[in-house]
Amino acid sequence: MPETSPSLIRRLRGRATGLVVAGTALALAAPLPATAVTGQARAAAAEPVSVMSYTAKERREALAYWTTARIKAVGKSVDLGPTGPKAKPYKGTALKTVGRLFFVNASGADTWCTATAVKSANRSAVMTAAHCVRRGSSPGNTNTTMVFVPGYDKGEKPYGAFAVTTAVTPRAWVNDSTDDIAALTVDTDKKGRKLTDVVGGRPIAFDRAVGGTVSALGYSATRPQRGEELLRCVGKTKKEHGTQVIPCDLTGGASGGPWLADFDATTGKGVLVSVNATLDSLTPTKMYGEVMRARAKAAYDRAQRA
Repeated sequence: MPETSPSLIRRLRGRATGLVVAGTALALAAPLPATAVTGQARAAAAEPVSVMSYTAKERREALAYWTTARIKAVGKSVDLGPTGPKAKPYKGTALKTVGRLFFVNASGADTWCTATAVKSANRSAVMTAAHCVRRGSSPGNTNTTMVFVPGYDKGEKPYGAFAVTTAVTPRAWVNDSTDDIAALTVDTDKKGRKLTDVVGGRPIAFDRAVGGTVSALGYSATRPQRGEELLRCVGKTKKEHGTQVIPCDLTGGASGGPWLADFDATTGKGVLVSVNATLDSLTPTKMYGEVMRARAKAAYDRAQRA
């Protein structure tokens, strides 16, 4: 497997920027080793979050923007090569809570991530990766026109579309590009129904011990799927660089997709314990996800109160 080093991190971060601008939305960079993170420990006690909100007008425009034709076009616009051997088309019970998160990135390009509806007080919360919301260490570079389509499959939107009203990330992501996790709040659908009243909500766990088997899911921009079909990796988590990692070759477009523990493909049941965040290289063999602790919980709590 490729070695993770400070020089590799710098090279991959530089190359990942170009890929994000081109339209994909998975940061193809190794996570920063804990020893290279500065300022993080001093801010830990406050556990601050950064909140972005979208007006009613912006939400209406977002829903109008993401037409069937535009969704089809954005998938065709990105080709990250053949789907790897570890990522398999998901063939279990349909996962209503998992879907594609469409948006216009900070460079003005149409793109997408993966996201998951979770149980919440307001019945409207969604979990994804922070880099699907805004660029790390760059407060002014934020994404717009965000719409969540749960249960997306090969052009079908069986449960409609939900415009994002609020996006919450840890302040550590905004300042230091750490804690790559985000919680969103979405509007009601066109019938006035709340998200989890329509598709249900995935249980979510914080401070879960690393070491169990998880299923990582996402809408990769690899062919032949090109974001049209949900892919799945299965692996046992282990600690690495202050995060957790599994063997997986999902890539751009799978960002923010859920890591489900205790997952049963027959019933579709499973607990969200992390999301797809970063890869080990541009030819991936490993996927990293945050260990969801206090900062992730603070973002989730803010979103479920919105």
